[in-house]
Amino acid sequence: MEKTKLHVIKIGGNIIDNPDALNSFLMNFALIPGFKILVHGGGKIATQMAKNLGIETQMVDGRRVTDEKSLQIVTMVYAGWINKSIVANLQSKKCNAMGLTGPDGGLIKAKKRNPIPIDFGFVGDIVEVNTKGITDLLHIGFSPIFAPITANDEGHLLNTNADTLAQSIAIGLSSDFDVDLVYCFEKRGVLKEPTDDTSVIPMINETSYATLKKEGIVTEGMIPKLENALLAISKGVKLVRLCHADNLNDASQGTQIKA
Repeated sequence: MEKTKLHVIKIGGNIIDNPDALNSFLMNFALIPGFKILVHGGGKIATQMAKNLGIETQMVDGRRVTDEKSLQIVTMVYAGWINKSIVANLQSKKCNAMGLTGPDGGLIKAKKRNPIPIDFGFVGDIVEVNTKGITDLLHIGFSPIFAPITANDEGHLLNTNADTLAQSIAIGLSSDFDVDLVYCFEKRGVLKEPTDDTSVIPMINETSYATLKKEGIVTEGMIPKLENALLAISKGVKLVRLCHADNLNDASQGTQIKA
C-alpha cells in the first residue's frame, strides 16, 4: 500500500532572526499540501536575551553550553517567544499550527548528554519519538511546530539540537509515511565555495561526503547537518534536501542527499 506523504521541515540559521525572511518562509510552509511538521531552531535571540540579562553564554566548538540559567533562557525564548510567534503567524495564514516541545504529550523523550569528553550541561540526546502521538495530531488536522526543548525521565528540561530533532522525527515517522525532510537556512544549499552562492553541490552521498570533508569543503556546522541527513536516508527517510528558505517548495533547488 502506498504511504501518505509527510513533509518534515527544519528552519534555522539567520532566517529565525529576520522577520521578513521568516514571514516569507512561513507563507511557503503554509502552502504545503497535506501533512507537515515544522522544527525550528533558536537563532541569535537567546544569546541576545542572555546578554541583556547579564548572563554569559559559553560556547565550545560552536555549540552552546547549557547551564541552569542558560536553560531557563533558551526555554523561554525557543518554546515561548519564537514558537508562539511562528504558531500565531501560521494561524493567520490558515495553517492549523500547534506549538509543541518534547515533553508535551510525551512526544519526544531524551536523556542528558554524557559529560565526557565535554560537559555541555543540560543538553538532551533523543532516545524515543512517540510516533503514535504525533500521527494522531496530524490526523486530527494539526501541523505540529516543535521547539528544540526536550526532557528526560526525571522531568528535567534539556536543550536539544534542532537538526537532530527534525531528523529523529523524520526517521520515527518513516515507517508509516513517505517522508521528505528539508533543512532550510540562509544558503542555497551545500556550497563548494562558501562565499559563492551559485556554487551549490546538487547531490551528496556517503562517498562524496567523505571526500568533501577530507578536502575541507564541508566544515564546522555543516558536518553534523550532513551526518544527520545521511543517517536519515539510511534509516528510511525518502528524500533529504538542504536549501534556502525561499526554495522550500522548489524541489529542483538546493542539495539533495542520496544513499
